Amino acid sequence: MSAPLPSDPATDPSFPDMLETRPSLKMDARDGLLFEGVPLHVIAAAVGTPCWITGAETLRRRAKALRAAFEARNLPMNMHFAMKSQDHQATLIILRQCGYGVDIVSGGEMQRALHAGIQPSGIVFSGVGKSDAELRAAVEHDIAQVNVESVEELYRLDEIARACGRVARAALRVNPDVDADTHDKISTGRAGDKFGIEHRRAVALYGEAASLKNVRLVGLAVHLGSQMLTAGPFREGYLRLADMVREIRAAGHSVEAVDCGGGLGIRYRDEIAPSPDMLAGVIAETLGDLDVRLSIEPGRWLSAPTGLLLTRVIETKAGNPDFVVLDAAMNDLARPSLYESWHGIMPVAPSGLTSPTKLWDIVGPVCESSDIFARDRALPADTKRGDLTALLDTGAYGSVMSSTYNSRPFAVQVLIDNGKWEIIRQRQSVEDLIAAETVPKWLTAKDDHG
Repeated sequence: MSAPLPSDPATDPSFPDMLETRPSLKMDARDGLLFEGVPLHVIAAAVGTPCWITGAETLRRRAKALRAAFEARNLPMNMHFAMKSQDHQATLIILRQCGYGVDIVSGGEMQRALHAGIQPSGIVFSGVGKSDAELRAAVEHDIAQVNVESVEELYRLDEIARACGRVARAALRVNPDVDADTHDKISTGRAGDKFGIEHRRAVALYGEAASLKNVRLVGLAVHLGSQMLTAGPFREGYLRLADMVREIRAAGHSVEAVDCGGGLGIRYRDEIAPSPDMLAGVIAETLGDLDVRLSIEPGRWLSAPTGLLLTRVIETKAGNPDFVVLDAAMNDLARPSLYESWHGIMPVAPSGLTSPTKLWDIVGPVCESSDIFARDRALPADTKRGDLTALLDTGAYGSVMSSTYNSRPFAVQVLIDNGKWEIIRQRQSVEDLIAAETVPKWLTAKDDHG
């Protein structure tokens, strides 16, 4: 399960601990906290805060490490980045250059992927509620595979493909009824979760689909959940999938591909994060002898450690508890309020590493009681207005989940690459928000006529 929002000062990692487990971060005695070698205070002075920062080399390093784990086992693997975790064009282009395709969950993500130069043959379409227009676009672009989530969607896809004069490639997304042992809100493979086709029904449906003229089933897909930290749920889910492959083949049908989904977790707090070798080993053990084309859909494992949210202290507030109020809020980073998630929070100033600390509640300025990043979290005791802080591991489900609640515009985004940095999304203004709105003429007419 995800760590609860309240911190435990006795077990929370110290600032040196957080630095030791995050090779992209360093504390310089003069320049303070560096991310991929760039002083964060320099970026803050130039573009302001809050500011999302992405490290290109961190992303490349992780992409290569994940691929290497499967190559070490001589296990060919198609990689499709789960772009719902981070959909910026820069991220997609970097991963395309690393040989990755994408797993999409909307027509908008399809357009983003194509714009980033990702070929349709590298796109897999998942998601429980694909519209007719989205399915039509998938068929017309001839993407690699549609992961069908229901009986109804399968037959709807067949009708749409027939109208387009095409044959769509598809896989049945199976709900294997496996508990991923993760947070309730990011578990997707249990009975009762909205995703996938109940595994006993899927075997029969695979045979029924053989009669469809405009859908060609190529295999099965599964996604058990997110932030999974142990091998057990992966093994259980993949063994169930392997049994289904054998049963379907015994009935005389072809199974060419198995999409293993994503879910590999990372270390946010004190978790023992699994290595890619664990996932490669489980897939080799359970599915490696099936003679199928294998694919995975990593998201968080790739993107979370590549990002941080740079913020500035608006105010400190004495009381019981004492508060640090940041200029970032739940509209910027929703995960703590949505999932009760734990993110490392570090001071940027060089003195922050050795200064005496005290416990603070760290909050944002949004007018909601849930706008809390951390309770009872250690920061320097002398934290004051204007100090910079960094919220760590926000590259997944950070900027992509932002909103403009309280008329707070989207924050600026910056990419660091080989010691250089550049703005990759300008800070939105309130004028931009207002300019996107229209007012019916009859309302303004009343002003004109009294």
